[in-house]
Formats: sequence, structure tokens, C-alpha cells
Amino acid sequence: MVDAIKRTTVMVRDAEKAACWYEDVLGMTRWMDTPFTLSGNQLAAGKKGDQTRLIIMKAEHDEIGMIGLLQWVDPVREDIPAELPTEIPFGTPIFVVASKDTKGAVERARAAGSRIHAEPLDWTVTGADGRQKDMIGASFWDLDGNFFEVNQVVRVHDG
Repeated sequence: MVDAIKRTTVMVRDAEKAACWYEDVLGMTRWMDTPFTLSGNQLAAGKKGDQTRLIIMKAEHDEIGMIGLLQWVDPVREDIPAELPTEIPFGTPIFVVASKDTKGAVERARAAGSRIHAEPLDWTVTGADGRQKDMIGASFWDLDGNFFEVNQVVRVHDG
């Protein structure tokens, strides 16, 4: 049996605002939205009794590729940075999105207040199957400092 990574959860300042960003920019939908109290055991953050809100966003699949948005409600976390990153620190995930509209995603991210790192550009990559793919790629941060690389396959060349 092979395990599957079904979700990555990120901490956010405001779960509602973050969920709207994921809906507007990436076209994701809300799969779950629930408050819960931390047990103090499984999550290496917070402490027993902390009140949180978790919104799980889904793309095309409801078992893999989801993103959880975890907000501390009570107490509010004191370690939230005042400024968002401009570089990706070691140990930070990079979210890679397969998009049907990279240019549109960048414009929606910009309109939502995201910092754009790379405007859409044409590039080529050799895929795992050995075939060359022409792509449009761009990258930006969400409203909480999570980095997204957004790629659109324009053409796949024959072998």
C-alpha cells in the first residue's frame, strides 16, 4: 500500500479572508469549515484547549490536493509576523498549481492583494515521460506568506 498526501494545512491570520483568496484566485471550493479545540497531543503547535477554526479547500478532487487553512481563534497566536516573506525560507513548502489560466490567476492574485514574484513567462520542460512541454509559469504569495508556483501546459510535443 502506498500512502497518499491528501492535504497540506497552513496557519493563517484570518481563515475567512484566506478562504476567499483561494476561491477567487485558484477557483477552489470549501470542503469543510469547522471550529475545534486542540487536544494538545497530535499537533506540534498551540496547547490543549486552544480554540481554532479549520477551513479545508478543495480543487478538483475531494481526497487529495486539498489545503487546510488553520486560524487560532482563542488565544490569538502572538508569533504572527508583521511582514510577509519576500524569499522562501528553508523548510517552507512551495505549492505547485496546475492551472488552466496562469495569466488570469496572476491578475486575480494581484487584485486580491498578493505580492507577485514572477509575472507569466513562457518556458519549456522535459516531463517524466521524456516529452517536451511548453508552459506558461508565474509565482506569487498568498495573503499569509505561502508561496505558489502556477503552471499552465500549453503544448505537449510528441516523443
